[in-house]
Amino acid sequence: MTLKCIAVDDEPLALDIIEDYVSKVPFLELVTRTENAIEALQLVQAGGIDLVFLDIQMPDLTGIQFLKIANNKAKYILTTAYSQYALESYDLNVSDYLLKPIAFDRFYKAVEKVHNQHKSNTETVVVATPAPLVAPVAAAIQPVQDFIFVKTEHKIQKIELGDILYIEGLKDYISIFTKNERVITLQNMKKMEETLPSTQFIRVHKSYIIALDKIESIERSRITICGKIIPIGDTYRDEFFKRIENKNI
Repeated sequence: MTLKCIAVDDEPLALDIIEDYVSKVPFLELVTRTENAIEALQLVQAGGIDLVFLDIQMPDLTGIQFLKIANNKAKYILTTAYSQYALESYDLNVSDYLLKPIAFDRFYKAVEKVHNQHKSNTETVVVATPAPLVAPVAAAIQPVQDFIFVKTEHKIQKIELGDILYIEGLKDYISIFTKNERVITLQNMKKMEETLPSTQFIRVHKSYIIALDKIESIERSRITICGKIIPIGDTYRDEFFKRIENKNI
């Protein structure tokens, strides 16, 4: 399955690099490269483009403005020298964020993820086609990101979802506890709960969200994760044990 893609950047050298990288990946086909963001936007809106390599700082139309106008007409991988846009781009559902200079192995990892998502979505739609009542549900499935960006006091930090143990709410702040560190960010629990994939995470208390696969034990109304005792709130008890029951043997 080939992904038809375009590269958009106001720097010819950056376009040369993307074109070279695309030529090395069998499942990518470069439809065009352009320094004109408006021309690229028209191509995307016309349909038939699967993936866009998009710079952020461009004249006439920035990459962020491009994303807002294009409205999910394709998948996007941002290519930029500026890390400060990472959080905003994540909110716009980009597939990945590559910082220049871009190494080929990092490029390949990003496009492989998009390719796998595209295959998965296509297979889901094909399976659902014989059952019209199921088709709208399948069409609504969105690929799950495997990381999030969070804004800390001094930087925007990428956190792999698989590294998260649990999240603790602290008034207007939350603490994200991973295998190796604790990250504090200005955010509320409701927003974080909506951001995280429900297949991997569940809220068990007004102050706690946990990663299901990191649970070590459950005793009465307490969960143990990496030695930490986390209470199960009355409001969340039934839903939590319903999820756990599906895993019991």
